[in-house]
Amino acid sequence: MIDTTQVTFTVGREAQPKTDQNGVQRVERSTNIPMWSVQLVAMDNGGAEVISVTVAAPAPPKVSIGSPVVPVELQAIPWAQNGRNGVAFRASDIKAVTGSKSSAAS
Repeated sequence: MIDTTQVTFTVGREAQPKTDQNGVQRVERSTNIPMWSVQLVAMDNGGAEVISVTVAAPAPPKVSIGSPVVPVELQAIPWAQNGRNGVAFRASDIKAVTGSKSSAAS
């Protein structure tokens, strides 16, 4: 899990189906629930980074471009495949921020 208390997130691109190389939407292996990818801009004191966060849900997260959000249970998962490597980001949900920042973080 990633501590996101000092980070603000803004939607860069709305939820898109996470697809395989054939264009078929991926599903979570254990539950068969569809997977969605949401592009977020993560900003902290060190600057900003664009990340794609995967969420497994029956329907895409209801977030819109430019809106502040909070990724729930955000995880960073390192990967390596065929000589390439990186970090995949996954969350159980992405919720729109309502009210003050302190209430959204709790």
